[in-house]
Amino acid sequence: MQFNHHQTGRAFRIRNLLLAGAALLASPAMAQEEVAPADESGEGIQTAREIVVQGQIGYRNRDDAAEPILVYDEQYFQRFEPLTAGDALKRVPSVTFLSDVIESDGARLRGLEPGYTQILINGEKVPGSNADRSFFLDRIPAELIKQVEIVRSSSARRTGDAVAGTLNIVLRDGYQLDGGYVRGGALFFDDGEVKPSFGAVFGGALGPGRILLGANVQGRYNPKLKSSFRYSDSPENNPDYATDDFDNREDQTDTRDGTDYAFNASYDIDGETTDFELAGYYVKTERTETERSFEYDHPTNINGSVRGTPVGNLLTDNANVNDIEQESYSLSGKLAHEWSLGETKLKVGYSRFDDVQDETEYEIDFDRATPRFTGDVTARRITDKELSFNLEHAFNVSDDVKLIVGGFVQNKDRDTSIAEDRNRFNLTTDAHRWNQLAGNPTAYATAPDPLLPPPGGLNIIEEDRRDLYAEIEGKSGNLTFLAGVRYESTDFSVNDLTVAPALAEQSNDYSFLLPSASLKIDLENGGRITASVARTNRRPRLDFLSPALLEAELGDNDLLGNPALRPETAWGGDLGYEHRIGRTGVVGVNLFYRKVSDLIELANTGTEGSEGPGTFVLQPQNTGDGEVYGIEFDLSTNLGFIGLENTGIFGNLSLLDSEITDFEGKRRFNGQSKYVYNFGFIQDLPKLGAAFGATYRKQGGAFDRIVGEEIFTSYGADLELFIEKRFGESFTIRAVGSNLLNGKKRERFNKFTTIADQLARNFDEYELEAEEAGPVFQVMARLAF
Repeated sequence: MQFNHHQTGRAFRIRNLLLAGAALLASPAMAQEEVAPADESGEGIQTAREIVVQGQIGYRNRDDAAEPILVYDEQYFQRFEPLTAGDALKRVPSVTFLSDVIESDGARLRGLEPGYTQILINGEKVPGSNADRSFFLDRIPAELIKQVEIVRSSSARRTGDAVAGTLNIVLRDGYQLDGGYVRGGALFFDDGEVKPSFGAVFGGALGPGRILLGANVQGRYNPKLKSSFRYSDSPENNPDYATDDFDNREDQTDTRDGTDYAFNASYDIDGETTDFELAGYYVKTERTETERSFEYDHPTNINGSVRGTPVGNLLTDNANVNDIEQESYSLSGKLAHEWSLGETKLKVGYSRFDDVQDETEYEIDFDRATPRFTGDVTARRITDKELSFNLEHAFNVSDDVKLIVGGFVQNKDRDTSIAEDRNRFNLTTDAHRWNQLAGNPTAYATAPDPLLPPPGGLNIIEEDRRDLYAEIEGKSGNLTFLAGVRYESTDFSVNDLTVAPALAEQSNDYSFLLPSASLKIDLENGGRITASVARTNRRPRLDFLSPALLEAELGDNDLLGNPALRPETAWGGDLGYEHRIGRTGVVGVNLFYRKVSDLIELANTGTEGSEGPGTFVLQPQNTGDGEVYGIEFDLSTNLGFIGLENTGIFGNLSLLDSEITDFEGKRRFNGQSKYVYNFGFIQDLPKLGAAFGATYRKQGGAFDRIVGEEIFTSYGADLELFIEKRFGESFTIRAVGSNLLNGKKRERFNKFTTIADQLARNFDEYELEAEEAGPVFQVMARLAF
C-alpha cells in the first residue's frame, strides 16, 4: 500500500504553518506587561490574562511535600496545545502509551500496563469502562487542567492501587483563577478534514466564596491507514519466509471521528476556621470508528470485483462500524474545620462511567466455492459507579509535626451487558444485503435476530472497601518526612447470568496492610535528596473475575475466569536527587525498584479444551513474582546561566526494565518499553510579543506474550512545533503542528493454536502490521476578559 498522499499533505501543511508563523512574528509587537509565574506552592489566584498571555516560560515545579512528587503546571504544556490529559502527559518522565498513532489514552507509568497506575482527578479515584480498571486520559480535555502531579511513591493517605505510581490530574477551582477567557480554533488533518475546538473558563467571587465554570467542545478525528502481511511461518524457522510462506495481505482504512463535550464547575469557601468545596465535572464522547479492509492473496496486486464472483486476488471484503457514546461524571464535596484538637476533614464523592457501543461487522468471503456473506452485531453496555466517603483528623503533635488518622469507605458497582448476533448468508440469494451495505455500512437489510449474551457477557460485580489509616508527617530543620500504614479490606461478589445457576454467584474477600514512608532532605547548595518505600497492590482485571468459560479464546485454548483471584502486591522504593538551577530550573535523577508478588498469570488447569487433544482450559491464577526497575532523568530550565534568559529547555529520559517468568521462560512485563525520552525548547521573543518552540519524543519497543500470541510493538518518533503571537495583555494566537514525522506504529504477531506449538515454535500465523496517520495542524486563539 502506498501512502504518498500523506507525504504530499505533510509538506504542504508544514509550509503553510511556517508561512503563518512568519506572518505572526512579523506583525508589530504591541505593549505588554511582564507576567510573574504562578506561585510554586500552588497558592494564590492567577488572572485569566496570566493564562492567556504567558509572559514567561513554564517549568517543572519543585514540590515541598515529603513524597516524591513532580508537578507540572498548565504553563508547561499549554504552548503545544495538547487536546487531552493524555497528550499533555507525553512530555513528562516515564509515561508511555501503546495506543493507536496520534492517540494517548491508557497511560503506562514506568512502562507497565495501565492497571498498575492509579489515576486520580482532584485527588479522587475515578471509574472507567476498561476491564483492567484503568481510566483513559484522553477523556479529560487539557483545557480543564490546572496541573499534573506524578506521585512516584505511595502514602497511607492514598489508596494503595499504585504499583507503578499515581497520576493526579488537578482541575482548576475558584481560588486559582480570576476572570475568564474564551478559546477557539480548528484542527486540520492531512486528508482535508477540519475539526472545530471551542472552550471558555470563568472564575470569580460569588457570595462568601468563589466559583469556577469551564466548558469545552472538541472535535476529534484520526484517519489511519493500515497494512498487514501474513505468513504461514516466521523468519526464525524459514529465512525465505517472505516468498515461500506468504499467505495473504490486508489493506485497511481505519477512521475515528467524533466530538468530546466537557464541563467542570466548583464553588469554594475559605473561612477562618472552616473551608468548603463543592466540585464536579462531566465529559461526554460521541465517536464512530469505521474500518474497511480488503484481503488479497498477492503481496502487491489489487484485482477483482467486490460484489460478485472472485476475480484475481481478492479474498475478503470487510466493513466494521462501531458507534460509541460514553458519559462520565464526578461530584464531590469537601468540608474542613479547624478546632482546638486539630483539623477534621470530610470528603464525599460519587463517580459514574457509562459506556454504550453498537458495533456492526460485515464480510464477504470470496475464498470458497460459494462466496459467503456474514453479518455480526454486538451491543455493549457497561456502567461503573463508585460512592466514597473519607473522614480524617489531624492532631498537632507539635508546631512542625502532625498525626493524621482516618477512614475510607467505597462501594463500587459494575454492570456489564454484552449481547451479539452472528448470521451467515448466501451471497447469491442475499445480495441485496451487500448492496445496501455499500451505501450504508451500519444498516441491516432486515432486522437481525435477537441479540444474546456470550459467555461472561452479562454480569454484576460489587466491591465494598473499608480502609483505615494513620500517618505522621512533619518537618525538622532541613528534613521533611512522613511515615504511615494503611489497612485495606475488600469484600467482592460477582453474579454472572451466563453460567450455570450453581456457579453464577460467587464471592471473595481479602485485606492488606500497606506501610509507607518518605523523606526529603534539603541541602545547602540547592540540592535535595528524596527517599521512599511503600507497599502497594494491583487489583485483578474485572474480566478475569467472571466464572464463565470462553471457548477458543486463546488460540484454540479456552479461558475460564477465576472469582477467587487476589490482588498482586508490591514492595517498592524510590531514591532521587534534584538540584535547583537558577530561580526556575531543576534537574533530577531517580532510581526505582518494585518487587511484585502474587502475579496474575494464565495457568494450565490440565483440563482438555473444547477444541480437543492438545488444547487446554486456561485460568488466571496468582502465581510467581516479578521485578521492575529503572532510572529516570529530567531537566527543565532556562539558559540564563549563559545569558539566554528567554530560552527554555526541557527533557527527560527513562530507562525501564523488568523480569518475569511465565510458561515459556523469562520476559519483561507485558508492554513495557525499554526506554522513553523527549526533549525540546521554547524561545520567547519579548520585544516581538512572540514565541516558538519544538518538542521531540521517542519510546522504545515493547513485547507482549500470552498463551497463543506474542506481539512486538515499535513506534516512530514524534515531532511537534508551535509558533505564538501575543497581542497586548489579553489575546494570544498559536499555530501548532503535531506528528510532523508521520510516525508509524509497527507490530509483529506470532500466533499459535496450542501451548505445545508455541513452545515448539510451530506457527499458526506470522503477521507484520503497520499503522500510519498523517500530521495534524491546529490554530488556536485565546481572549481574556
